[in-house]
Amino acid sequence: MFSPYYYYKIANFLYRKNVPFVPRAITLFIRIVFTCYLPHRAQIDGLLVLGYGGMSVVIHDRVVIGKNCHIDQCVTIGGTSKKIEVPVLGDNVYVGAGAKIIGPVIIGDNVVIGANAVVLRDIPNNCLAVGMPAKVIKHGIEKSDYV
Repeated sequence: MFSPYYYYKIANFLYRKNVPFVPRAITLFIRIVFTCYLPHRAQIDGLLVLGYGGMSVVIHDRVVIGKNCHIDQCVTIGGTSKKIEVPVLGDNVYVGAGAKIIGPVIIGDNVVIGANAVVLRDIPNNCLAVGMPAKVIKHGIEKSDYV
């Protein structure tokens, strides 16, 4: 129960009900206590697991994250200064420790992104992507084989 995602759900609920100030205060609380930036405006559809309590995770305000995703520590998911679009993650995505997903990127369903990968391009469904910049090295994978 004591996780950044729990507090995010409360803040997001209040934000959708147009409650002023409180969602921002909860986001600030998450940032201070968990060293995680999980904004109340982000769209997270289902369960989100943050590795090591979300330590050093940074997620952009407009990011869309699908159901049953797992994000490890030190991950950045955000935009760039020259583009308005931000990443969209599909369902059942695993993002390894230290990975960066930057810019207008669409990550498909059942994707595994390796540790320290830098994702700058779209990744199709059921793939494993690793490297800097990230490249798809396997197609047709099952997430359960890697996580």
